[in-house]
Amino acid sequence: MRERNNTLQPTREGLVLINKPKNVTSFHLVAVLRRLLGVRKIGHAGTLDPFATGVMVMLVGRKYTRLSDQFLTSDKEYVAELQLGARTNTFDVDGEIQETSDYIPTQDEVEEALQAFQGKVEQIPPMFSAKKVGGKKLCDLARKGIEVERSPCTVELKTELLSYNYPNLKLRIACSKGTYIRSVADDLGRKLNCFAHLRDLTRTRSGHFRLDECVDLETIKETPSSIELKPWAPSPA
Repeated sequence: MRERNNTLQPTREGLVLINKPKNVTSFHLVAVLRRLLGVRKIGHAGTLDPFATGVMVMLVGRKYTRLSDQFLTSDKEYVAELQLGARTNTFDVDGEIQETSDYIPTQDEVEEALQAFQGKVEQIPPMFSAKKVGGKKLCDLARKGIEVERSPCTVELKTELLSYNYPNLKLRIACSKGTYIRSVADDLGRKLNCFAHLRDLTRTRSGHFRLDECVDLETIKETPSSIELKPWAPSPA
C-alpha cells in the first residue's frame, strides 16, 4: 500500500517587482503570474495605464493582497513626457485631440509655471479615470459623452524640469497617492496657454521600490525561475 505524502507544499507568496512594458494592462500581469506561479490570489499596488511603463509591485498570496492598502498609499515617482500644443479628451496620447495652439512658451515661462506644481496642490480628477462619483465610474460616464462636476483633491507634488525642446517637455514628478499625472499635464498646458497632453510615462519608484529592482515581463515569461518572491513586513507604527 502506497504511503500518503503529507508533506505540505511551501506557500508561494511575496512581492514581485515587474517593469511593465507598453501596451500591456495591469490585469495581464496578474494573469501571467497566476499561470506561472500557480497562485490564484494575486493583486497589485497601483495600476498603470496601458501606454505607461515602469514599476509594478505585484502582491502574491492572500497575506500580501490583504496589505494592498498599505502599498497603495505610498508615494510614487514618475518621468513624464508631455507634448505641448494640443489637448486631448483623456489628457494623454490615447485620446482624441480637442484643442490646439500655436503658442510656443519660452523656457523661462515653463520654469515659472512649474512653481504652481510644487507642494500641496488642488487637483480635479479627470473624467477618464476610475474614480467614482455618485456610485458611477467617471470613465464610464465620459465614454457616453457625459461630464459631471468633480470635487478637487489635495495632492502633494515635487516637479522637476528635465528637458524642454518644444513641443517636447520632460518632467520628473514625485507625488502623493491619488495624483493623476495626466491632469498635471493638462493643467500645465492650460497654465502655459498652449495646451498639453501626456505622451509617455514611466513610473520610476513606488514607495521605496525602484525601477532598477524590477524584472522585465519577457524575462519572466521566458524564464519563470527568474521570478523572485520578495518578503515584506509593514513598518511598526
